[in-house]
Order: sequence, then C-alpha cells, then structure tokens
Amino acid sequence: MVDNTQEAGHRDNQDDRYKGKWLALSNTTLGMLMVVINSTIILISLPDIFRGIHLNPLLPSNTDYFLWLLMGYMVATAVLVVSFGRLGDMYGRVKMYNLGFVIFTIFSIMLSISWMQGPAGAMWLISMRILQGVGGALIFANSAAILTDAFPQHQRGLALGVNQVAAIGGSFLGLIIGGLLGPVEWHLVFVVSAPIGIFGTIWSYFNLHEHGVRQASRIDWWGNITFAIGLISLLVGITYGIEPYGGHVMGWTNPSVIGEIAGGIVILILFAYVETKVENPMFRLPLFRIRAFTAGNLAGLLAALGRGGMMFILIIWLQGIWLPQHGYNFSVTPLWAGIYMVPLTVGFLVAGPISGFLSDHFGARPFATAGMLAAALSFALLELLPANFGYIWFALLLLLNGLAMGLFASPNRAGIMNSLPAHQRGAGSGMTATFQNSAMVLSIGIFFTLIIFGLTSSLPHALYHGLVSQGVPSAAASKVAHLPPTGALFGAFLGYDPVKTLLGAQVLSHLPAAKVAYLTGRSFFPKLISHPFMKGLGEAFDFSVVACLVAAVASWMRGKKYYHVDTVEDDTPIDADVLSDTPEYMADHSLAGSRTTGAASK
Repeated sequence: MVDNTQEAGHRDNQDDRYKGKWLALSNTTLGMLMVVINSTIILISLPDIFRGIHLNPLLPSNTDYFLWLLMGYMVATAVLVVSFGRLGDMYGRVKMYNLGFVIFTIFSIMLSISWMQGPAGAMWLISMRILQGVGGALIFANSAAILTDAFPQHQRGLALGVNQVAAIGGSFLGLIIGGLLGPVEWHLVFVVSAPIGIFGTIWSYFNLHEHGVRQASRIDWWGNITFAIGLISLLVGITYGIEPYGGHVMGWTNPSVIGEIAGGIVILILFAYVETKVENPMFRLPLFRIRAFTAGNLAGLLAALGRGGMMFILIIWLQGIWLPQHGYNFSVTPLWAGIYMVPLTVGFLVAGPISGFLSDHFGARPFATAGMLAAALSFALLELLPANFGYIWFALLLLLNGLAMGLFASPNRAGIMNSLPAHQRGAGSGMTATFQNSAMVLSIGIFFTLIIFGLTSSLPHALYHGLVSQGVPSAAASKVAHLPPTGALFGAFLGYDPVKTLLGAQVLSHLPAAKVAYLTGRSFFPKLISHPFMKGLGEAFDFSVVACLVAAVASWMRGKKYYHVDTVEDDTPIDADVLSDTPEYMADHSLAGSRTTGAASK
C-alpha cells in the first residue's frame, strides 16, 4: 500500500530543491557568456590594443607578445578547469563559482586601468589576462555541475542547452563586441566586463544555493602538479609551433617545441599513472567506464578540434581576401568580419535550446549524431565556395554550421552530465571542459599549420612575380617573397595592410604613386593570396569533415537515453518502466556509491 503522506512530502522536498532553478540558469548563463565572450573579444580588438600600447606585433621580437595575448587566456582555462571542478565537489560548487566571479571581476578591472606601453604594457596585459582566465576557469568548471544539481532530470537538457549555447555563441558575440568597442577606445574591451562581473558576483552570492553532494577528501597535490605541468608544456609547445623558427616557416622542428610537446605527453602519462595510485584523485579515471561519459567526451573533443581553429581561418578569409575585394579597407575588416559571421551565432542560438529540450525526451544520441553529420556536410560545402564567393551562400552555410553545432552541443553536454554520479559532477564537468578547451588550442595549431603549408607551396613565387611586375626591385621582392607567410597571415588577421607591412615605407617611397596605390590597395594582395590560401583552406576543411564524421560515430556509440541515479530519493521520481539495470553503462560501484539504484534508459 502506498503512503500518500510520504509521497506528498517527497514532492514538497523536490519543489523546495528545484524552486531556484531558473535563477541558477540565468546566473550561470550570464557567467558562461561573460567568460567565453572574453576569450574572443580580444581577437578583433588586437590591432587597437597594440596601437594603444604602441607596439608592432608583427616584428619578430614582438611575436611572443601577440601569441600570448591571443592564447594565454585559453591556456589558463584549459589547464585549471579539472582541478577547480574537483574543488567544487569537495568544498561546494557554488562557493567555487562565486569565487570565480570575484577573481574574474578583479582582473577585468586591472586590465581596464592598464597605463603602461611597449613591452611592459604587453606583459601587464598578458599577466592580467592569464589571471582573468583563473576566474574564468572557476566559472567554467562549476556552472554545468550547478545546473545539473539545480534541475530535475527531465529539464536538464534544456538548462544545459541554454548554458552551452551561451558558451559557444558567446565566442562569436565576442568578435562583434570587440570590433565595436576597440576602435572607440581599446580599454573599453576590458571595461565592459567589470560592471557585469560586479553584478554577477552580488547576484550569485545572494541567489545561488548549494544542492550538490559534497565528498570530503584531500587535495590530490601530485595529480594537480603533474597535470598542470604536463598540459601547460603541451599547450605551450603547440602555441610556439605556429611561430617561425630559423629558416623554417613554422616552429614544429624547433628543439624547444619538440621537447615541450614530448615532455608534456610523458608527464601527462605519468599523471594518469599517479591518478590510479592516490586515494582521492582529481581526475576520476573510473568515470570512463561509463560509456555515455566516454563517448560524449570523445565526440566533444573531436567537435572542438573541427570547429576551434576554423573560426580563425574564416576570419582571415574574410579579412584578407573577401572584404577588401568588396570595398572594405584593411583597417575596418576586423569589425566587419565579426558582423558577417553573425549567421553562425544565429544558428547556435536557435538550435541549442531546442535540441536540449528535445534531448530531455528522446536522449542525446539522435541529435548529437545528426548535428555532427550536418556539420561535416557544411564544411564540405564550404570547401566548394570560390575565394571571392557570393555572400548569400556563405551566410547560408554558416547558418547550417551553427545549427549543426547547436544541435550537437546541448544534447552532448546534457548526456555527459546526466551520466555522472552526483558527487562527481564537478570533476566530470571540469574534465569535459578541459578536453574542449585543450582541443581549441590544438585546433588553432592544426589549422594555422595547414594554411601556412598551403601558402608556402605557392605564395613565394606568386608574390615575387606580382611585386616585380609592379616595379618593386628584384632584391626587395625576393626578400619579401621568402619571408615566412605567417607575417602576411597575422597581418591580415590584425587588420593591417599586408603589402605595406611587408615592403615597408622605404621601398614604397621609391615607387610611383600609382604603383604604390595599387600595391597597397584592396585588390592586389587579396587576388595574389587567393589561390595559395584556398589550397590550404581545402585541407583544413577536409580535416574538419573527418573530425566531425568521427565525432558522429562516437555520438552514436554513447547508447540510448541514460541517467545515472545514486538514489531515487535524491532526484525526480522515475517511472518503474524506465528503470533498468544496465551494467555496460555503470561505473565502478565503489565510485557510484553503495546506494546506486540503476540507470534510466529509454
């Protein structure tokens, strides 16, 4: 006989637990949006920042400043999210999340009051960006776990979908915001985060409450140290790999780069061994026994590899080739590149919440798999476009790609979080974020490498003959043609006139005014670079297609709809007909807890 009083009390407890769920969603979405916007807001505003601190980023001696201002924030978040997710499991996810808002806000203010110039100014900005990334990592690591705790199972897909859309869509909104604020005053790029951070800090302190399961344990110092050293070494090696070295167009043959990458891999292998021996590991390797968790993370890693560097390459395509040929000066191309990529953001915003909602009812597998297949199709179709494309087709393919990534991202994250034991949601969320953020850095290295190798095969010959035909002395043309194409690529990315930057005022001053006007105009360089660039771009698109197809296979391999349930009383009641024992999904019982009931599958 069923005790109706007990059932009523259970429902009341559930109502109390979830009554603040929409506040949690709005706050964590604001946090994720702020963190991810700041990962890309600097991309479009870099020219204004370097002009503001009076530093030429294209000089060989200044390339390090450019690379670290571009990549330092992403490296910091990639390295720290696992540790911070684990700390959330131990000391409270809301506490760690609130601390992240505080740290992020403090260093946003420190960035906005920068007064130094030259190399000192660049070092200040790099240091503050890395420390800002510490706050971002705390927010990034704990937001998904907070939502998983705050929402019942039948609504988690929608909540995590909205959060994931903020995480991915924010990366494109950052391009537009940076492009609008940078030309007005470069400090505004950092000022804009300060009031949002202050508001979010106060709001989260008074409105977010702990609902998660804490697990008392000790900090895994050896695990944290080996993981940080290994991943930092690996990501630093990748960062410097895209920089010219000696007579080579890239740094992959640099002994330091080889040593950093090899050493990082060795230390990460040592880290994995350490985690099997310590009593309270930060990285819960037994979680990979859960098929939904493993397949979801593999799919997320491959999706990030496929799309991460592509954003940079599409921006360079617009800035270096398409926009100048359509009447835009190089100086304004960063802003307009962000504007012309809006269809990508629209796709994310439309598909993310809808697919998250549907995945609550039908599971993650059909939507995540279909999303990756559609993404592969969009990359394949982009490869068919000519260098000087018709924008309507470009916009439609960007929209398709955004819809595909939104269709994938929300269900995939919901599927991962639903598969985790309650007391491991912070660590599991941090592990997922680490895979995605590290893949973004690796993807940038892969795509830049493919593009630069494509340029190297034919750009020098085309550049030499193009310059000589316009009256540039043979010696000067030969010198420019044999420079690593990285300078021209970064120049286009930063909104500089590539030819003016490569030749310099001294060479141009000896040429007729008409020749100078043509060489530094909007058609010479874009037409010259189009064929070599498209060759490398085709290889990059091929890589994205393969990555997305393999991600689709991984998504399908996750299995049917699945929830990890520690105790039925801890969550929304589940009908008996959807409860079943599914050992192929379950983690080690010692990890899941002695009261594991089963897994919900459908």
